Amino acid sequence: MIKLKRAYDAPATNDGSRFLVERLWPRGVAKATLPLDGWLKDVAPSTALRKWFHHDPDRWAEFRTRYFAELKQNEDALSPLRQAVRRGTVTLIFSSHDTEHNNAVALRDFLQRARR
Repeated sequence: MIKLKRAYDAPATNDGSRFLVERLWPRGVAKATLPLDGWLKDVAPSTALRKWFHHDPDRWAEFRTRYFAELKQNEDALSPLRQAVRRGTVTLIFSSHDTEHNNAVALRDFLQRARR
């Protein structure tokens, strides 16, 4: 199971393995207060793609297409996530205010499609 959670939300015992999937550390969150099993910067969208998307829901479909292409070119970076998913629950940690249109949502969808 792959869950999603904002970096600003409290951790839960049922989160399983927790991975920050952002290139930048979440603003206002102290590193000591965010329990993680890993910070996977390389699975986050490139800086150019992140800036182009700018969390614009009208660009969501195209963002997903471009982001999936980036992920396919960087399969090795996905290895820790794939291994963790095989072991149990994984929670992707993100910082976006938009909980429906962000890279963690797209990444979860990418991973779930690949498992089928």
